[in-house]
Amino acid sequence: MSTLRFHAIKKTLDRKPVHVEEIERRSELFGRNVFNEATMRQFLTKEAFNSVMAAMQNGTKIDRSVADHISTGMKEWAISKGATHYTHWFQPLTGSTAEKHDAFFETIGNGLAIEKFGGSQLVQQEPDASSFPNGGIRNTFEARGYTAWDPTSPAFIYGTALCIPTVFVSYTGEALDYKTPLLRALYAMDNAAVAVCKYFDKNVKKVNTSLGWEQEYFLVDSALAASRPDIVQTGRTLLGHSAAKGQQLDDHYFGSIPARALAYMRDLEKECMLLGIPVKTRHNEVAPNQFELAPIFDEANLAVDHNSLLMDVMDKVSERHNFKVLFHEKPFAGVNGSGKHNNWSLSTDTGVNLLGPGKTPMSNLQFLTFFINTIKAVNDNEELLRAAIASAGNDHRLGANEAPPAIMSIFIGEQLTNVLNELENVTDGKLSPQEKTDLKLNVVGKIPDVLLDNTDRNRTSPFAFTGNKFEFRAVGSTANCGNPMTVLNTIVAKQLTDFKVEVDKLIKKNAMKKDDAIFNVLREYIKNSKKILFEGNGYGEAWEKEAKKRGLSNHRTTPEALKAKVSKKAIKLFEEMGVMNKVESEARYEIEMEDYVMRIQIEGRVLGDIARNHIVPIAVQYQNRLIKNVVGLKEIYGSEFKKFAQEQLNLIEDISGHISSINSDVTRMTDERRTANLLEDYEQKAHDYCHKVKPLFDSIRYHCDKLELLVDDEIWPMTKYRELLFTN
Repeated sequence: MSTLRFHAIKKTLDRKPVHVEEIERRSELFGRNVFNEATMRQFLTKEAFNSVMAAMQNGTKIDRSVADHISTGMKEWAISKGATHYTHWFQPLTGSTAEKHDAFFETIGNGLAIEKFGGSQLVQQEPDASSFPNGGIRNTFEARGYTAWDPTSPAFIYGTALCIPTVFVSYTGEALDYKTPLLRALYAMDNAAVAVCKYFDKNVKKVNTSLGWEQEYFLVDSALAASRPDIVQTGRTLLGHSAAKGQQLDDHYFGSIPARALAYMRDLEKECMLLGIPVKTRHNEVAPNQFELAPIFDEANLAVDHNSLLMDVMDKVSERHNFKVLFHEKPFAGVNGSGKHNNWSLSTDTGVNLLGPGKTPMSNLQFLTFFINTIKAVNDNEELLRAAIASAGNDHRLGANEAPPAIMSIFIGEQLTNVLNELENVTDGKLSPQEKTDLKLNVVGKIPDVLLDNTDRNRTSPFAFTGNKFEFRAVGSTANCGNPMTVLNTIVAKQLTDFKVEVDKLIKKNAMKKDDAIFNVLREYIKNSKKILFEGNGYGEAWEKEAKKRGLSNHRTTPEALKAKVSKKAIKLFEEMGVMNKVESEARYEIEMEDYVMRIQIEGRVLGDIARNHIVPIAVQYQNRLIKNVVGLKEIYGSEFKKFAQEQLNLIEDISGHISSINSDVTRMTDERRTANLLEDYEQKAHDYCHKVKPLFDSIRYHCDKLELLVDDEIWPMTKYRELLFTN
């Protein structure tokens, strides 16, 4: 008997839901461990409070002398909540969060000590930049990097540590994290969007980018996960035959949440409330043991911080409930993978959603302006947007089951397509009073009615308009949202900047009225953006052929997709918008390519180990049992033994064939890996891992999965899909 596997199954079956006490209302718990506005009013001086609020709302710099007052108030609050340490909490390019804890403690001589936390500790620290991915920006001998406080994202307490959200930059100022370029992109978006909003409302002074992410994940019992070396080391199953029942009955999606999973969710939501993460929705997803949670929309920078924090909290809370959370985009073959839909919108400080139609023709023209500019931005930068969601994990998901394809396209629905078709026929030049009235009454004025019945029914679109926002569905579940949000906000900010230049030119040089100029520019944008609009099914050869005909890219792999990040066009775009310089862009490209190589390398090593040290020995053991059986039958029946042993002989032969194929494929894979490792060019190395090493995974898996069907279940060493997906 496979001791570890069956011990894990027994342990799982004996589990009971962990009791979670919920005495207080969620609204009372919300933000209790966050240094938010209400807390700051209580613990800061008026000058310090006003300084922080000005920094949060207007980006005003905080004076160092005021920082001392802020740090004192923050320290007193943190200690009153049981905190003993503080940390600069940041998001390096590892994809996870980082922190180094220092105590509120300092000796003052004569055996005495005090609690201390000054403005200098709040504002800046110096972690070792060479120990994080840096793409060659920093050498080990000059490894200083700096974390600097981001006052726009409030500090919080987790455990016994005061966590201060920070940016992470090199000694020479290059960004080494996800937050820094995101803040720059949001600043660019604010400036560009406000300038365009002035056409419609002179009172607009600020435009905020909103983000609502939807986090999908799998829950697997911790004992079952621990019995699988592939899950432990790679976060996904590298082999395993599909269970007879998967998701084909559609009985898991929106079904009753299993008791243990529900207890975990309640505990998780309680922690989220304390940390100010506004989670609202929870439900079963399509695949067995797959779930989703989603928050209320938040300002984009804060939403990115919340999602990064949430993933940490999910892991920690899961330990209390004896679960392992799988964030990988494709942890199980044959069932849906996990994504992280990014719902993106823009809103003004006057309370207007720029991607939501209004009640007047003027507000609807504003909506169309931002709506069409977003379409144009994606149309002109679809390769860069694809690069923003490229990863080794997401390569497995894109185009599989219900996930969107690797080809970027936009779904807007039939009714809005008709509206754009109407606008495409606008007169070139000045509009007659009759045409303008007709447009405002019969086209622009009817948009709210159109959207009432324009719910998105196309689940294969990677970028879809869903009523008052765009939903970027191609983002992978492990991704830091800062990456796709940086790209999306940058390309739209650039597009809005260009739009204003074109409109102003028509107003000034052609003496056009503002509305006429806007209609004329939008008309040309509609004509030039048709290739990106697609209402059909995003799967299959038909769409791939159509996309190629339209001139859309179809980058199926990460090494292929990432090249767009260092194209002349992309580097110029990021530099022009003040988001990243050439050094930063090239460094990120190198880091992401190296990350791809290392992940495939680790998976290859783990797969080779499991195949040779777990699967083959058990197959040989079972084969020996069959041989013994055949020998016994021969002793009894003599020359007629084949009549009674034919099935056993066939099994012995089949097992030998699979063992032989596994060993030869593992040897080939190892040789290809060693050859690739000798390459100094990281681009070529990534290419070889993608096209020479990774393809052998499928062959090795095929033969291992065939053996799973042949070998006695009692001795099979790997926990099976039916046990991983249906034991809860």
